[in-house]
Amino acid sequence: MPLQGLAFYLLAAVTVVSALLVVTARNPVHSVLWLILSFFSAAGLFVLLGAEFLAMLLVVVYVGAVAVLFLFVVMMLDVDFVKLREGFAKYFPLAAIVAAVLLAEMIVITVTVAGGGAAADAVGPAVATADRTNIEAIGRVLYTDYVYFFQAAGIVLLIAMIGAITLTLRHKPGIKRQDVGRQVGRDAKTAMELKSIETGAGLNPEDLR
Repeated sequence: MPLQGLAFYLLAAVTVVSALLVVTARNPVHSVLWLILSFFSAAGLFVLLGAEFLAMLLVVVYVGAVAVLFLFVVMMLDVDFVKLREGFAKYFPLAAIVAAVLLAEMIVITVTVAGGGAAADAVGPAVATADRTNIEAIGRVLYTDYVYFFQAAGIVLLIAMIGAITLTLRHKPGIKRQDVGRQVGRDAKTAMELKSIETGAGLNPEDLR
């Protein structure tokens, strides 16, 4: 077996095993660490395919930002892991059925493509050549043939970010917040106002109205 084939099977095996450990590990911190290992292995697969730019993006963006963010969120949030395990056991049969269906579809697609199926004569996207780098080839395909899908993905991520902020935003009582509308609407006479405050008592937000 050539060295490139050995590296492919090794990286693929590490990627699959680490991905399984992400969802089966009992400790969420260990899950994030297995996720980082999975990202590194997938980046190695991209290097073997000649997509060095995608491998660099996977390491820099996902390992350097997303995985670290997951780790901080997991360590900072007070998560009830007992309740999470109960939910995992409850939905495991349904998840197993969905995973089996997806696995069967992937096997069918792989066998069909390997045997020269309907997409055997399809023209693939432009690849890197001596006159065109890998980054330029990806940019041409991404911003020409798939520009609408690229913009749609950005809109979906924006909506998800706004939804996450809306769902997690909590207004706790007793916290002073800035009211921009009241600040802008104040006239020149009330722009500055002196308040008589007892020493050590603090300022009640109701006194500012």
